[in-house]
Amino acid sequence: QQVLKFNNCAGNKGVRYDTNSLDFKVRADGTLYSAQHLQVPSKQLILVVTAWDPQTLARWEAMVRLLVADKSHSAYAKCQTINDTLLPWRQQQSAHGLRRQKRDWVIPPINVPENSRGPFPQQLVRIRSDKDKEIHIRYSITGVGADQPPMEVFNIDPVSGRMYVTRPMDREERASYHLRAHAVDMNGNKVENPIDLYIYVIDMNDNRPEFINQVYNGSVDEGSKPGTYVMTVTANDADDGTTANGMVRYRIVTQTPQSPSQNMFTINSETGDIVTVAAGLDREKVQQYIVIVQATDMEGNLNYGLSNTATAIITVTDVNDNPPEFTTSTYSGEVPENRVEVVVANLTVMDRDQPHSPNWNAIYRIISGDPSGHFTIRTDPVTNEGMVTVVKAVDYEMNRAFMLTVMVSNQAPLASGIQMSFQSTAGVTISVTDVNEAPYFPTNHKLIRLEEGVPTGTVLTTFSAVDPDRFMQQAVRYSKLSDPANWLNINATNGQITTAAVLDRESDYIKNNVYEATFLAADNGIPPASGTGTLQIYLIDINDNAPELLPKEAQICEKPNLNVINITAADADIDPNVGPFVFELPSVPSAVRKNWTITRLNGDYAQLSLRIMYLEAGVYDVPIIVTDSGNPPLYNTSVIKVKVCPCDENGDCTTIGAVAAAGLGTGAIIAILICIIILLTMVLLFVVWMKRREKERHTKQLLIDPEDDVRDNILKYDEEGGGEEDQDYDLSQLQQPETMDHVLNKTPGVRRVDERPIGAEPQYPIRPVIPHPGDIGDFINEGLRAADNDPTAPPYDSLLVFDYEGSGSTAGSVSSLNSSSSGDQDYDYLNDWGPRFKKLADMYGGGEED
Repeated sequence: QQVLKFNNCAGNKGVRYDTNSLDFKVRADGTLYSAQHLQVPSKQLILVVTAWDPQTLARWEAMVRLLVADKSHSAYAKCQTINDTLLPWRQQQSAHGLRRQKRDWVIPPINVPENSRGPFPQQLVRIRSDKDKEIHIRYSITGVGADQPPMEVFNIDPVSGRMYVTRPMDREERASYHLRAHAVDMNGNKVENPIDLYIYVIDMNDNRPEFINQVYNGSVDEGSKPGTYVMTVTANDADDGTTANGMVRYRIVTQTPQSPSQNMFTINSETGDIVTVAAGLDREKVQQYIVIVQATDMEGNLNYGLSNTATAIITVTDVNDNPPEFTTSTYSGEVPENRVEVVVANLTVMDRDQPHSPNWNAIYRIISGDPSGHFTIRTDPVTNEGMVTVVKAVDYEMNRAFMLTVMVSNQAPLASGIQMSFQSTAGVTISVTDVNEAPYFPTNHKLIRLEEGVPTGTVLTTFSAVDPDRFMQQAVRYSKLSDPANWLNINATNGQITTAAVLDRESDYIKNNVYEATFLAADNGIPPASGTGTLQIYLIDINDNAPELLPKEAQICEKPNLNVINITAADADIDPNVGPFVFELPSVPSAVRKNWTITRLNGDYAQLSLRIMYLEAGVYDVPIIVTDSGNPPLYNTSVIKVKVCPCDENGDCTTIGAVAAAGLGTGAIIAILICIIILLTMVLLFVVWMKRREKERHTKQLLIDPEDDVRDNILKYDEEGGGEEDQDYDLSQLQQPETMDHVLNKTPGVRRVDERPIGAEPQYPIRPVIPHPGDIGDFINEGLRAADNDPTAPPYDSLLVFDYEGSGSTAGSVSSLNSSSSGDQDYDYLNDWGPRFKKLADMYGGGEED
């Protein structure tokens, strides 16, 4: 036990003491002692001791540093009052044991408790130099907290050297300050070297522990053993972690639900690890636990420490501890034969594990009763039911029923120590129903071989079908389904095939010497069923086709040269009834062998050429006998039309020669030319007649009397343009045109356009060279009067002739319109409008005088 004797500077009368550590207490006489056995991790321990007077409520705080030594000893510390004075620049050894470094003292740290209530400014220490007896000295401090942000936390009296703190300290904001003290004379000259001052803020328990998250989520498998790790919760305390102020301890406050025990979990008080403490976790009973965790500083002391809480949600995860079980021991179903992908039965199971998880998903297996693999069991992903499905058609005649044994398990294996249940196996009885099956041909695509040319009515084979329905008494009938050449017949009762015509291997219906026909076999069941079979007849070739020669037409020069005719023999038969072929010319008529000769090149080719030196141009029929190598051989006389024509030096027929060789004489050629000339003459006459008719129609239109022409005229007037105010008038446009040659030189007749009449012209006023603005109006009025009395001024009073539009207009006559005014109207005002309206004035104005 370490004992520290503490003496108050003013005595210990009525003073009470306290400390910020639960491990130490202070007696009434000021003795500091340890309340329990301690294991101090560091070489020193810092405590804050508070002394307070219950009468004056005055409080004093001091920091006590305990040094850990190898042997027990007593350490004495004398408290420093506000009148303590530091002489860092003292020249001789200090009685306080300050250590000299060169000329300066190493000042011990100044400790300031945080959250002090003041009053402020509160003196920390007094600094002075021993030279202040000789000269006037000014003191100052620099550094963070003095002249650097945060500003003016500390200040110093420049005369007395007293250093103050101006506000409460917050260790969590800043834990220490490093200042420098300066001493200068009145002129600012340095008296002493700057001294380093270190100020430490002593931590107080003013911060609650704060959890990183308010809600923590964790999980643990059901059935876990005690001690199984679940999750970790963490709370941080902003206070000093090396003291009890920042040492956080955890504990569980409540657990919901409290089943099967109220203490299913425990928490490590120092690390915050939550582990299971009891057995019996069962997801099927409790799926989730809500645990309230409390964190308290002061090493968990609920009386002095500050606390905070958080919520831990622990989910019990599922393990496969419940095997699936069938809801019944036997199932039954029914399936028609020859059907696949049919669901026969639905198997229902019960599993208490987590739905739609590998621990719940069922897998079904058929363990017996289906050696041929006709069935499989698929799992419905929604209901987890097993669907017994037919994947291979069943035959009623082979198996009328199936007895299956099925087993169900999960995707995930069962948990350790869990055994399969007897209810995980069940029996499935499947009945097969009989349906009418179609007859089938055992040897479908049946192939037979025979020679072509067999006579009609020959029996080829019996193509019979088998009815698989052995337990039904049914008859099978046969018919043709496909017989492209209609060469075959089939007996409807027994399926016997006979020929209805001669089979020809060279027919277009034969492919690769094979003829195919399809037949139908139908029973008389309900409903009827039918099957098809294909018969293939391989026809063996016989020599029944004589050879032919190609080409059928050729041409050759009238004189022998290198120009010959190549001949090819072709036979519809196949080997050995084809080549090599024999080519020869017949002896009758004798002119054939006299004029022509044939030379065999090989088994299939020969050459035909002229035997004589000259043959007159024309078309000649040359018969050639060709014989094949069949047994017996067949021959054929083929006639080739050969055109003999004159040839040029290259051996090619000339154009005239080709015509002559075609058999057209001179008379025929002349007749063709005459026909062409006559046809061209008729076309020319027709064109001349059409032009003459068009000209007559045009002339007839021009002979219409102008006096009888009732068609209107279109009069074209000049554009008047815009208003007077926005125009720059060229007054020369009001004068008469300078020439009339285009009118005087025009031939007399009906004028089809608006023309200027020929006659005397009135004199228009002459425009002054430099008109006065006031004379413009007089000039325009004079020009207007002259134009009104000028019959030659436009618009001209002339007859305009337009195209005749025809008669029979659907519009009514304009003459049928009546005037909207009632009574007689006076037209005398027309006399005032000038000579242009003189004729109208005479027509309307003079009616009353007559």
